[in-house]
Amino acid sequence: MKWILVITGLVLVIWAVGLLPVAGQSNKEPDRKLIALSGKLLLQVKMDEPVDSIHKALEAIKTDCLISGLADDDARKTFWINIYNAYFQILATKEKKTRPAIFEEKLITIGGVKLSLDQIEHGILRRYRAKLSLGYLPQFFPGKIIKQLAVSKIDYRIHFALNCGATSCPPIAFYDYDKIDKQLGIAASSFLKTDTQINPQKKTVMVSRILQWFKADFGGNQGIKIILEKYLGEDFSEYSLKFKEYDWTQKMKNFDS
Repeated sequence: MKWILVITGLVLVIWAVGLLPVAGQSNKEPDRKLIALSGKLLLQVKMDEPVDSIHKALEAIKTDCLISGLADDDARKTFWINIYNAYFQILATKEKKTRPAIFEEKLITIGGVKLSLDQIEHGILRRYRAKLSLGYLPQFFPGKIIKQLAVSKIDYRIHFALNCGATSCPPIAFYDYDKIDKQLGIAASSFLKTDTQINPQKKTVMVSRILQWFKADFGGNQGIKIILEKYLGEDFSEYSLKFKEYDWTQKMKNFDS
């Protein structure tokens, strides 16, 4: 009886969370100037140029303009991937922030909203999924603004685009609204081809720990194998998955071009 009550309670909570406002795909054209700011910030970071003016421009955006300007998922992914990668570099190098504070503290202000890197990744780009649940559980109370800013559908390829300054992270690229789908495909293909180790004799395939941490985003073990087949061109249905140790050694400004 106790377990039935617990499960019922969880279902009710998830249902209640679903009542909060959510972002959708809008017919409105995204604000390209707003999206371009994210790329300009990342470029300034790469070139070691001042970022104060872009900081101020991002802070000055009205919240409703931020929400409406990122009118579809391509806009949201482009903007927030560039923002995440830029601000991690800024916080780690200029602010000297380290784990876990660099991820958890609300150190970024955009459109009048204070955000953490975790909120950008797990709240917005992963559509308010819990950080430590392998992707299977939602954040029960992400907050109204996160719901409004979040993508309408999780794209597993974002995991091959976000860089947190570690050696095992994917390299940093500049994402463009008009090319984001193609660019994420290239990022996924490049990362998996570089980072995956296949042992045909033992029927094992060793992949990045990222795919374990966010397993549900990739569709579970079967989904991972399907993705590997898509990008590596081999059938892994009879293979066992193994996950590599993550190398957290710092590797800053790892730009791919």
